[in-house]
Amino acid sequence: MPQPILDEVRARYGAVAQSSLSSADAGIKAVAESFGYSAAELAAIPAEANMGLSCGNPTAMGSLRPGETVVDLGCGGGLDVFLAAAKVGPTGKAVGIDMTPSMIERAIKNAGHGPDGRPYANVEFILATIDNTTLPAARADCVISNCVINLAPDKSAVMREIFRILKSGGRLAVSDIALKKPLPVELANNIGAYVGCIAGAVLIEEYRRHLADAGFSNIAVIDSGVDLNAYSQADGQSGCCSAPMSESDVQAAAGKGGSRLNVVSTGCCNSSAPVKPLHADIADVLRRYDVNQYAASVKVFAVKP
Repeated sequence: MPQPILDEVRARYGAVAQSSLSSADAGIKAVAESFGYSAAELAAIPAEANMGLSCGNPTAMGSLRPGETVVDLGCGGGLDVFLAAAKVGPTGKAVGIDMTPSMIERAIKNAGHGPDGRPYANVEFILATIDNTTLPAARADCVISNCVINLAPDKSAVMREIFRILKSGGRLAVSDIALKKPLPVELANNIGAYVGCIAGAVLIEEYRRHLADAGFSNIAVIDSGVDLNAYSQADGQSGCCSAPMSESDVQAAAGKGGSRLNVVSTGCCNSSAPVKPLHADIADVLRRYDVNQYAASVKVFAVKP
């Protein structure tokens, strides 16, 4: 991916992270429920962890067990990290990786609001790219991800990194967007379609090949059949920008939640140029194209031998 597009992705998602979008917005909640989250799951985590950016529910298919270490690639505000933390329990750990500083800030802030009123004790958030997580080898029992790998410029590098950080016998459980057939040129070159997780996606067979080339076995990439027009439910709920966390606030939250972060401010609130709302961009693409004809929400499974 050219650097300007990568910068655009970071800016768009940074703006979402600094918005007030949450499960309190009916449209945002409806998007999550359309892609497999139950009302009970959404009620059990901080509302601000859900920003309507999912394309599935990887924690529901990861067979997570108490005591395991789970790594979430592209964790956003922590939605899947917090659900995973509940499944692995106090003897396990859930680690979130994200390349956008304001997303990590939001996740750390959310980590201070556990279901019992206390900070989550078994989560960690790391500012890094998903093809270079900075984690040690053989760290994870399970790697999850939710609608993020399609945004990566080098999918092969991401699959190799997942393979590296998984233990032998570890598994991958991913929700993502993949293509059923090649996109028309106009859609493939649409920046809104890229940041909206369509134009950066690869064909299902190519997705399988990347996993196989990285060394995985028991590979499955399954079309979930979910209507991608579900994203249009979030249009118009762009959210105003919330106040960014100060460095002292971030460090305090990090001390409570076991998280770490290099603080960098970014996004719509402190940018001299306005950032187009991500959900509005996605809705525009959905109005102009029959996206379901080309792309699918997929469930991805694989095992490290």
